[in-house]
Amino acid sequence: MKEMNKKLVSTMIVLLTAILLIAALALIIILKMEHKDTDKEPTIDEVLKVSVDVPEITTNLANGKYIKLSLKVQTDSQKAKDELVKRDFQIQSLLIDELSEMEDTDLEGKEEKQEFSEALKKQMNDLMQKGKVEKVYITSYIIS
Repeated sequence: MKEMNKKLVSTMIVLLTAILLIAALALIIILKMEHKDTDKEPTIDEVLKVSVDVPEITTNLANGKYIKLSLKVQTDSQKAKDELVKRDFQIQSLLIDELSEMEDTDLEGKEEKQEFSEALKKQMNDLMQKGKVEKVYITSYIIS
C-alpha cells in the first residue's frame, strides 16, 4: 500500500512538472508572437489615422528666395495627432523660423530634405506632451 502511494505521488509530481513546462513553453511562444506583431510596420490606413496635414506655407528663405512647402506629419497615436492639430500655430511658427535661416541650397537634394525632415521631427517632439512624431513627410515643395 505504501509502495503504491509512493508511485502515485512520484507519478503526480512528474505529471505536474511536465504540465508546468508545457505551460511555460506555451507562454513564451505567445509572448514572442505578440512581440513580432508590435514590431511590424503599420498599414497605410493606420498611418493615415494618426497623420496630420500641415497646410502649404509660403515664406522667405535667408537668401531672399521664397519657398512653398506642405507637410504630412505621422504621429504614434490618436492623442498625439489631436495634440498636434491643436499646436498647428506652433508648427507654423517653427517652420517659418527654421526656413528663414536656410538657403535654397540647404534643401536641394534628397539627403538635405531628409535632414530637414529629421530636424523638424525633433523640434516637434520637443513641443509634444501626449505622444510623439514618428515621421515628417514633405508633400509639396517649390522654391523660387
